Amino acid sequence: MNQTVHPIHRYEPITVPVEGMTCASCVRRVETAAAKVAGVEKSAVNFATKKLTVETGVGFDPETLEAAVRKMGYEIPDGAMDLALREAGFDAGSDHHPALKHAETSAQADHTHADHTGAAHSQAEHPHPTHENAAHDHAHMHGGEAGVLKRDLAIAAVLTLPLFVLEMTGHVYAPFHHWLMEVIDTQNLHYLYFVLATVVIFGPGLRFLKLGLPALLRGHPEMNSLVAVGVLAAYGYSVFATFAPGLLPESARFVYYEAAAVIVTLILFGRLLEARATGRTGEAIEKLAGLQAKTARVERGGAVVDIPAGEVVVGDIVVIRPGERLPVDGTLIDGQSNVDESMITGEPLPVEKMAGAFVTAGTVNRTGSFRFRAEKVGRDTALAGIIRLVEQAQGAKLPIQTLVDKVTAWFVPAVMLLAIVTFVVWFLVGPEPRLSHALVAAVAVLIIACPCAMGLAVPVSIVVGAGRAAGLGVLFRKGDALQALSDVDLVVFDKTGTVTMGRPQLTDLDVVDGFSEDEVLRLTAAVERRSEHPIADAIGKAAEAKGLVLAETEDFRSVTGYGISARVDGRDISVGADRFMDKLAISVTPLEQTAARLAGEGKSPLYTAIDGRLAAVIAVADPLKPSSVQAIKALRAMGIEVAMVTGDNRRTAQAIAAQVGIDTVVAEVLPEGKVKALDDLRKGSGSAAVSSPQATSPRARRIAFVGDGINDAPALAHADVGIAIGTGTDVAIESADVVLVGGDLTGVVSAIAISRETMRNIRQNLFWAFGYNVALIPLAAGLFYPLLELTLSPMLGAAAMALSSTFVLGNALRLKTVALGEKA
Repeated sequence: MNQTVHPIHRYEPITVPVEGMTCASCVRRVETAAAKVAGVEKSAVNFATKKLTVETGVGFDPETLEAAVRKMGYEIPDGAMDLALREAGFDAGSDHHPALKHAETSAQADHTHADHTGAAHSQAEHPHPTHENAAHDHAHMHGGEAGVLKRDLAIAAVLTLPLFVLEMTGHVYAPFHHWLMEVIDTQNLHYLYFVLATVVIFGPGLRFLKLGLPALLRGHPEMNSLVAVGVLAAYGYSVFATFAPGLLPESARFVYYEAAAVIVTLILFGRLLEARATGRTGEAIEKLAGLQAKTARVERGGAVVDIPAGEVVVGDIVVIRPGERLPVDGTLIDGQSNVDESMITGEPLPVEKMAGAFVTAGTVNRTGSFRFRAEKVGRDTALAGIIRLVEQAQGAKLPIQTLVDKVTAWFVPAVMLLAIVTFVVWFLVGPEPRLSHALVAAVAVLIIACPCAMGLAVPVSIVVGAGRAAGLGVLFRKGDALQALSDVDLVVFDKTGTVTMGRPQLTDLDVVDGFSEDEVLRLTAAVERRSEHPIADAIGKAAEAKGLVLAETEDFRSVTGYGISARVDGRDISVGADRFMDKLAISVTPLEQTAARLAGEGKSPLYTAIDGRLAAVIAVADPLKPSSVQAIKALRAMGIEVAMVTGDNRRTAQAIAAQVGIDTVVAEVLPEGKVKALDDLRKGSGSAAVSSPQATSPRARRIAFVGDGINDAPALAHADVGIAIGTGTDVAIESADVVLVGGDLTGVVSAIAISRETMRNIRQNLFWAFGYNVALIPLAAGLFYPLLELTLSPMLGAAAMALSSTFVLGNALRLKTVALGEKA
């Protein structure tokens, strides 16, 4: 039964492959056509992956988008739109076209989850889309394209080689020419050339004509148009010279079959290299997708059955044995094991899991067995989210790409006009034979100016750079952050949960004579167990770690702002600040200096009194992350200033900052105060900058803010680049531009280093691509002929064009292995 097609509301971006795009001007046309479709709020094309990404709004119709792309001469493969819609969270179900509904309907599915059998049947009909399939399709697409190109190149090369050898050897070695003329008549030789060139041009080279000529007729010429016009000009001229020589002056009766055939062959060779290289750019997605489990063992109807991982539904009980990869996210019900979570957190050591612990899809169970309840399945798992972020970053449009697009939008028409001018000028004032000379120059201009390298210069670097970042645990949620981060000169950190662990721990326990540490800790923990303060939890965990058995408490009393008291094992125990001890008339003089030292280190000292006597000073602190000092040192080595903005008290904040090497500290601020602090730091003025000797700057600084909590969300959104700690809150992550999968601050260093290396790589690519065109077009047009009699053969132009694209691709692939040290 057909369902009504619901209007699509904005949800996840929709990404589909587009066939037929061969240059940067193609990118511009597809983007423009897609942007004009009703309900499309934004469109972007990545030339490296040959994919179109659109952000949709109310009134969007996927069939209209497909029609708009087709009208421009390009195709979205059959079924690709349906798959993209499912991956973006839309349901499909119409006979004519998928009925689309907002993913809010998933709430209803959860509500009716009780019937596992029915749910499993439903998902068998519409399984969760997997990124593994998408990655396989990506690899298959590039592999298939490379296979076809390899076959066509072989055919073209076999037919072009004798044509090239016979024609060019005679020009280079006169005896060979004389011998050839004795063996075969010139006219018959031209007939042979005609047959070979015709098969090459209308066989393997037909793709250029089928794409280029319609684009030219629509008034939107692109790279294939340049190739088609250039090849047909050389071929057509040769056909006239072969079959109707009387129509040409005797001095102009030359044939250029070899030029036309060699151009086709060389450009096919360049396309094959591009297909292979761009196929390699998607390796990051393929590796991530390979982490997805193929099957899952679940309890169904009283039995344990193996099912495809995509058919697991929320609430299923999943059984995991040693060595198995987890298919979905969920919470342990029973059992105990160590799970390798390095693919999510980057931590090399397995993490112990027991009942109540959360486990993640794609991680690997190492030792024991356990059961867990599925809570996030399909596209909702953490791994699927990571893959989605990498895909979005790789398909992003950087600001620098906009400039390239604007240039290439007029570049091809300008080249065609230049080719016409070149032909006319040389036909009027060129050397004899003028017609032949003018034709060769015009064809050389058309071929040399193909903007393949321009179109590849930016997107291939983005794809490889974002993939490399993902491998290091850095996810770019917003593509333009990849460029913006390279300009950052000030990194501002939140303290709690960012520079520090975010979990208070017992760090010090100093006792006075007559008391033992374990006894004081046991009694203190027993009293603190009745408190809900985070410090109490830290003391309790310390006692638990030592295996101390806590006695029951009596007469528990809490004195707000001072401390707590209770009776434990018949003894009076009091725990609190120095003012609480004063209130109880207990002198803290024996431990006063120790407490002052601890406070100076950013710790929170408390006193414990037993039976009216001072027993110990206890310090609880939020310890530094092991990576904090190293990361901040590396940032400074990169020439980046570092600051801290926190809501914590000034004394603690400055103590922590001193330990990690941060000079600028803004403390005791509310969430909105963090935004103002960023503005002050950006301008290099105001209270935020007072404590830093580096706080003056001749220009507004570019700021990256690093945080993890809900209270950091405004600052993350307000900074030039917001970097969220992946172990933090969902609110913080959603407000950020970049997410560090683990909690390691060296990820900030990696993110900036990758950004800088990627932008450096892009600038190198653009210099080569544009420089190549700027340098060789005048040579192809014959500008140097009057002085040096120097021209550029169309064949050499085709070879140079292929080499240019190959250089750009090879340079981008260097990002996979480039060292990301302090020099970055």
